[in-house]
Amino acid sequence: MSNIGLIIEERSRDIGSFLVGRLIPFRKKRMIGPFIFIDHMGPSKVGPTHFLDIGQHPHIGLSTLTYLFEGEIMHRDSIGTAQKITPGSVNWMTAGKGVVHTERTPGELRSGSEHVLHGFQIWVALPRELESMEPEFFHAEHTALPRWKDNEASYTLVAGEAYGKRSPVPVHSELFMVEIKCQDKYELDTTLLNLKGEIGVCIVEGYIEACGERIEQGNLLVSKEEDVCRLAMGEHTHVLLFGGKPFEEERYIFWNFVSSDKVKIEEAKKAWKEKQFKMVDGEKGYIPLPE
Repeated sequence: MSNIGLIIEERSRDIGSFLVGRLIPFRKKRMIGPFIFIDHMGPSKVGPTHFLDIGQHPHIGLSTLTYLFEGEIMHRDSIGTAQKITPGSVNWMTAGKGVVHTERTPGELRSGSEHVLHGFQIWVALPRELESMEPEFFHAEHTALPRWKDNEASYTLVAGEAYGKRSPVPVHSELFMVEIKCQDKYELDTTLLNLKGEIGVCIVEGYIEACGERIEQGNLLVSKEEDVCRLAMGEHTHVLLFGGKPFEEERYIFWNFVSSDKVKIEEAKKAWKEKQFKMVDGEKGYIPLPE
């Protein structure tokens, strides 16, 4: 999903040990570890007459990770999945050689009052040898995710490995995604989390102090080197920490397609135009390929 109206826009700029930017990909940094796309949804009001309705669209060569703070989304895909995601749980869809899905406001929320939708849609590129794997889907309830506290900060391991813990989400490469919240100021030392590879910090709420600057919510910090990050989280701050080991090969991206091979992207474009993808049962909408 790429819901442009819900992206928080920020300029990218260089502040020393970090790049501060909007989302990825952006001009100075196209990927953070295997993470190739970050879409911050909201917070936006949904209903009673306008809803989230992302019709049938395809993916190849990546896994999508949906993580919500507020609201609900109904996911349906071409491998037969119908799964509602609620705050704190994880929807993880691996497209591999190709999958089609839809994302909509659930039916039970279409007849009530206005509500808030807020969360993240994230794309994780697959290792080259798995880009053509069979598509898969996995859902993890919020109770299945590792959670712990460090002084005034609370942690949730959304995906991958960190701090000697492992999320049940079946990732396909070395990566991590950690949610951290604090009410009072908190020194965040990423070296203690045993994080490997590139590191990004998305400020959902509050602010971060880094390199002598105060970085407000809506920004994405990208570490330029491993183990550089010693950050101060401000009061009432909420961040997502993510990254991992980068791939050796370049990744190409067009619309919803990601691959290390431009030929595969051209083949996927042709297949979608000619409606050769398996579609979602019970769905009739079709989002055309961008020209």
